Amino acid sequence: MLWVKSLHVMAVIAWLAGLFYLPRIFVHYAEGSAAGEDVRRLVIMARRLYGFMSIMAGMAMLFGLWLWLGFHDTGRWLMLKLALVLALLAYHALCRALLVRVQRGTPLPSGRMLRVFNESALLIVVPIILLAVIKPF
Repeated sequence: MLWVKSLHVMAVIAWLAGLFYLPRIFVHYAEGSAAGEDVRRLVIMARRLYGFMSIMAGMAMLFGLWLWLGFHDTGRWLMLKLALVLALLAYHALCRALLVRVQRGTPLPSGRMLRVFNESALLIVVPIILLAVIKPF
């Protein structure tokens, strides 16, 4: 089961790397577009990164489910963690919605708002990590 846990952690790390970097690409796209710069390469980068992080999210979910079924843990900490993972999946879906806007050339929110969006993922990730490590209840 330690192999599964290791694979889960690696997939989560890769997924989070994408979740933290993709909104930063959106910031550069929004600010570059406003300045009249060529942002076509950012569209390609965003599309490819989204594909990669979606695969990693799927793998993280698969290995996480495997761990859950293997350990049969039903503690309240786990239920809260799973609720926060659903919130992280919603954040992932919001990234998809922004990616669609980028691909269509539709204006994005301001760079400042996208920076806030980028940092807001930490409000979900930090409690997930604390719950997984400390298992407070």
